[in-house]
Amino acid sequence: MSDGKFAICNETYGTVPWLESIRLAAKHGYSGLEVAPYTLSDEVRKFTLSEAAERGRQARDLGIEVIGLHWLLAHTSGLHLTTPDTAVRQATLDYARHLADLCHALGGTVMVWGSPQQRSLESDWDPTSAFHRAADLLREVAHHAGPLGVTLAIEPLGPNETNFLNTAEQGIQLCQLVDHPSCRLHLDVKAMSSEPTPIPEIIRQSRDWTAHFHANDPNLYGPGMGEVDYPPIVDALRETHYDGWISVEVFRYDPSPEQVAIASRDHLRRFFGS
Repeated sequence: MSDGKFAICNETYGTVPWLESIRLAAKHGYSGLEVAPYTLSDEVRKFTLSEAAERGRQARDLGIEVIGLHWLLAHTSGLHLTTPDTAVRQATLDYARHLADLCHALGGTVMVWGSPQQRSLESDWDPTSAFHRAADLLREVAHHAGPLGVTLAIEPLGPNETNFLNTAEQGIQLCQLVDHPSCRLHLDVKAMSSEPTPIPEIIRQSRDWTAHFHANDPNLYGPGMGEVDYPPIVDALRETHYDGWISVEVFRYDPSPEQVAIASRDHLRRFFGS
């Protein structure tokens, strides 16, 4: 894996204008940018495909590839993956289809479905029924996204964030139930750290399903900035022939976003030998 496959999530840089976030990502040694939809517009539903295409062109002109979207349902209301509410489910489906269109217009090929708050189960919901509701909704999104060349990457998250889909094994089971080639698995180091299975083993067990990968640490900083041992993770990724992006997603930005971005890049270069 080369330096050309290192990306960073754009919300790392806060509220800076779009072009500035692109320039910063390039300056800090990344070649890809993963985008949170809420950073594109205060009203994402009204953000047009032509506007998205222009943003993608601007990024490419500065040497950055928009690789896709994440935090899909963040900063929204009235949207949810597992709800039994028919109207909310339809609104979520419509919104996700629009995001797939925007992702394609930006030049991206992956949509990371995390958004823990908009998928957690209420106490009176049957978990099996909720699992099937999620699969049914994601299948409809995949039918729309697939012809665009956009893959849904289902992200397991730790139990401290959500009570739905906490392990990579559960993520694979959901993908199997969706049963669409454009619905696959996303792995995140912070999330995998909450599982009893060692991270390298999770990567090996998920080899046939993994579409995307987040590099970070349970301490909410970047790769190499905490206690997670990355060389065995890199070995497992190489052993499983993962050839996708390594995307830095952090949640703590002190002493500054720039310093976190640079430290993360330097560690990735060291871990991957590039």
